[in-house]
This record gives sequence, structure tokens and C-alpha cells, in this order.
Amino acid sequence: METGMSDISKIKPVATAVDVVIMAAGKGTRMKSKLPKVLHLLAGRALLQHVVDTAAQLSARQVVVITGHGATEVEAALSGNTGATGQFDLNFVRQEPQLGTGHAVQQAVPLLRDDGIVVVLSGDVPLTQAGTLQHLIAAAGADKLALLTIDFADPTGYGRIVRRGDVVQAIVEQKDATPVQREITEVYSGIMALPARQLKAWLARLDDQNAQGEYYLTDIVKFAVADGVPVVAHKIADATQVAGVNSPVQLAELERAYQKQTALHLMEQGVRLADPARLDVRGQLICAPDVSIDVNCVFEGVVRLGEGVRIGANCVIRNAEIAAGAVIHPFTHIEGGQPGSKDAVEIGAGALIGPFARLRPGAKLGEAVHIGNFVEVKNSTLAKGAKANHLAYLGDATVGERVNYGAGSITANYDGAFKHRTVIEADVHIGSNCVLIAPITLGAGGTVGGGSTLTKDTPPGALTVARAKQVSIANWKRPSK
Repeated sequence: METGMSDISKIKPVATAVDVVIMAAGKGTRMKSKLPKVLHLLAGRALLQHVVDTAAQLSARQVVVITGHGATEVEAALSGNTGATGQFDLNFVRQEPQLGTGHAVQQAVPLLRDDGIVVVLSGDVPLTQAGTLQHLIAAAGADKLALLTIDFADPTGYGRIVRRGDVVQAIVEQKDATPVQREITEVYSGIMALPARQLKAWLARLDDQNAQGEYYLTDIVKFAVADGVPVVAHKIADATQVAGVNSPVQLAELERAYQKQTALHLMEQGVRLADPARLDVRGQLICAPDVSIDVNCVFEGVVRLGEGVRIGANCVIRNAEIAAGAVIHPFTHIEGGQPGSKDAVEIGAGALIGPFARLRPGAKLGEAVHIGNFVEVKNSTLAKGAKANHLAYLGDATVGERVNYGAGSITANYDGAFKHRTVIEADVHIGSNCVLIAPITLGAGGTVGGGSTLTKDTPPGALTVARAKQVSIANWKRPSK
């Protein structure tokens, strides 16, 4: 089971080529932030990235992003991005100055081919489902203008859908609507699909003769009606799919809506969540059967949980693969690198981690490994049954089977310029408060006495002690003032 990404395989492909235009030029004044609105994060990804990924699920031929405010930053954030499938061209055009939605889409015209269907999306509306857009594209067909609409009890601020019977006649913006029109509850979501050839012709006819002095994209509806082109509405009931972000409050509301959907999906697949309202998935969470997750856990990047894995409360886990039966005790922090890289974190079957443990990039733990409270592991491999249960650091180390690593012990892996490796062979027992100065190898079956500082390799099976001789001075008195 997986959450954080739609199932592309279930989406029926579109016969006609699809070109997606995303409006992302707005300033987002109400966000009260220097960061462009479309780059604010929802579930760990930029709002605009959600929209681009949805375009990928449509098997889009190209995506044209219209930028304006913070254009350089927005374009850089998506630079090299090819979406979830990597099958489309990503292009940018700039709207400067911003003279309305119609003016925005006009900037994309030179990049649109006449043989395609154009889907117009907004960069601040992140949770529209690809399946919904497929229905909208099907409604447009080869010769219709299709609008995505929804009924709102309070439609204030939205363009109203004006019908004659069942036929759409116009979209009237709030500021231009009559009192009667303002009573209409069916509103335009800002999302449409139509043939590119017709879109180009209608965009050329736009003017700014309206209450806001802007070029409205919605005016193309009246042109379609005048030209005898059918205007159809695909109405949905899920407000989350058309919800935009204009303020931190709205962003937080949409975050919780997204996380609720994610939690429900996980539970439907058999995951036990102690409290669905206290879960955050900011990427992909893929779970085998009988996984249980306690409260206030955050999952980032790609996390895979094997059968029967238990995650304690207040854990943060990023880019990790955790095998069957492992237990992650509360307050553990796991921060792996990119999945599939040497920096990904791997935890073996039946391992026990935490509480208050920290696993950094490159930590690879074998079956039944124990990592206890306040133990940090970085770029290290621990073989089956190895244990570091208390207050320890393992960096750039290779640890053999059944090693017992004492409390307070550390690998001194950095000389100020380079990192060096520590090798601890199987069945070594390391006492408390030891310092292992790398590069160093500890032979199999050896024992290191507590408090030792080692600078040389140790032979197999030996007891090694490297500390000053204990001295007691009788009748010694501390200095006094």
C-alpha cells in the first residue's frame, strides 16, 4: 500500500495530445511572505510541484508554467523537473505585468500547438485529482469548452456559472454580477479544458472592459456561445480538489485536509493509526500488512515499512526502508539520503531502535540490531545482532555480528580534514567511555576495557586496555578559600 502519490496506472490515457498551462504569476500578498506563493509547501512539496505532478499523471505532452512575481525563483525551483513520469516538455513564459487571467494564458499561446487539448490549471490549487481532469478532458472532446464547476453554499468571490436550462451561457465574475446572478451557487473552479485552436482564437478577442480593467479568461465562454461551440460543465462535489491557497490559514486547512485523506487511505489498507489527526506524510509512505503508527509521527521522502513494523510516538523518518518486525521506539529521528543511494537508511528485520535515537545518512542496520537511547549512527554498517544501547556515536564504521558497543563510546572518525573508517569485527565487546581513533581495526572476539583510547589495531581475541594507571593519594585535601 502506498500514499502520497495517485495510482497513475488506473488513469485512462487520453487519445488527443494534452498540453497543460499552469498559471503561477501571482504575488500572493495575503501570504505575507517573501517566498512566491506557489512555492509554499503542502505535504512537503511546493504547491506548484503538486500541480506539475498532476500534469504528469495526465501524460501531458508539455507543461507551460506562466510565471511573474518571483519568476526567477519559481523557474529555478522547477528547473530540470520532468514530473512524475518524465515524459513531458516543461516550458516557462512570463507575464509582466499581470493584467488578468486571460492575459496570463495569452503568454502561452506561442507554445501551444493546434492539434492538442489545453488544460488550464492554477499553481496554487494543488489537490485536483488526475481522474477528475481526465473526465473534464473527455467532456471537452474535440470541439467543446469544458469547465470544472462546484456548488458552494457561500459562492462569494467566485465566478458564477450562468445557464439557460442545462446549457452554460457565461461565467460572470463577482464584481460584474447582478444581484440575481450573485445568488447562483454553482461556481467556476478556475480549471478548464478545450481545443487549443479554439482557445487561441478566443484569446485574441479578449478586452479589458470590465470592473477590474483586466483581461478575463472566463470571457472566452461568451465567445464560445456566440460561435455556437457547446460549453459543458463537469460538476464535482469535493471542494478540496478546487481549493486554492491565498493565506497561511488556507494553507494549513488544506494541509490537514490532505493529511486526513492520507490517513484514511492508510487505514483502509490495514495500517493501524493511534490517531489519524496526528499524522503527517510529506512524500511516499509504503506499508506492508500489520503496520502500526503512534501519534505525532512525520514521514518524509520515501519511507517503506515492512510487515508488522511498529513506529512509536513522535518519530521523524525520512528516506528509510524498515524491514519486517522492526520496532522504532518514540522520539527517534531517522534522516536518510535519496532512496537507492548509499545514503539511504536501511533497518533490518526485528531491529530495535530508540527511544531518542538518531540515524543519519548511510546508516545500514542488519537483522536484530539494537540502537538505544541517545545513540547516533552515521554512514555505518552494523551486522546482525550488533548492539549500541546507550549514549554512543558510530560514524564511518563497519561493525560485525554480535558486537556489543558500550555506553559513552565513540568513533573518532574525523582528523580535521578527512574522514577515516573504523572496523569492528564480529563478537568484539567494547566497554564504556572508549574512544576509537580511526583508521583502526579491532580483531574478532576481542575486548576493549572501559575508558580506553585506542590508536592502533587490536589482535583477535585479545583484551586491550589503554588508560592511565589508577592512583589514590591518601589523606588528600581539596583546596579551600
